[in-house]
Amino acid sequence: MTSPSNIERLTAIMARLRDPEHGCDWDVAQDFATIAPYTIEEAYEVADAIDRGDMIELKDELGDLLLQVVFHSRMAEEAGLFALPDVVAAISDKMERRHPHVFGDSYGGHEQHWERLKADERKAKGAGGALDGVAIGLPALLRAEKLQKRAARTGFDWPDASGARAKIDEEIAEIEAASPAERAEEIGDLLFAVVNWARHLGVDPEAALRLANAKFERRFQAMEREAGDAFGGLDLATKEELWIKAKAAERKQAKAG
Repeated sequence: MTSPSNIERLTAIMARLRDPEHGCDWDVAQDFATIAPYTIEEAYEVADAIDRGDMIELKDELGDLLLQVVFHSRMAEEAGLFALPDVVAAISDKMERRHPHVFGDSYGGHEQHWERLKADERKAKGAGGALDGVAIGLPALLRAEKLQKRAARTGFDWPDASGARAKIDEEIAEIEAASPAERAEEIGDLLFAVVNWARHLGVDPEAALRLANAKFERRFQAMEREAGDAFGGLDLATKEELWIKAKAAERKQAKAG
């Protein structure tokens, strides 16, 4: 008897977990909406493992992310919608369709062809405007960048980075003039403008902010280690000195490495 493949084993495990009589109560109780946050979290953990260069962890995190695909597919199969083989077939068809230079007769530039195909696919799904289909569930910085790229394809964009940079000064002035009730909206406009400037400079704003978060975390933890249990009781000036020291030590280490 032929042993099942690993993917077949995983789908069988999920089917067992979802069995109403003999499965796991938690798994049986889930639906698409309750599982979606876990799917997003697992995708971020994949990105985190990549950022840290931890390939052993990456293998585990990719497995966790694959489980999310299997979980959603199993729920869809139970509802009579589709199953995992349909998901695999659909993405396989899409990849072949979007890469005619590899799987068929090539025509036109690859990037232009890719964008034209994606636009055709969006229209087939009922999308009417250039911004339709940008997932609302994306992180805000990433979604802002995608919206701006879509708009840019229609010609609605700054000709260079200087216009995007000037917009930041404009938005800061509007925040300073805003009432308390208006500040959230104006700060949102500023963040959107910063994303636009980053896009024009060729910087991924989501990745840049992740790096900034990690840097702040490292330096703050270095401050805590330096001060020990006394850290919480230190005044701001002393904590600022610790911050400068941690920053200098990190830069020295980076140069030595």
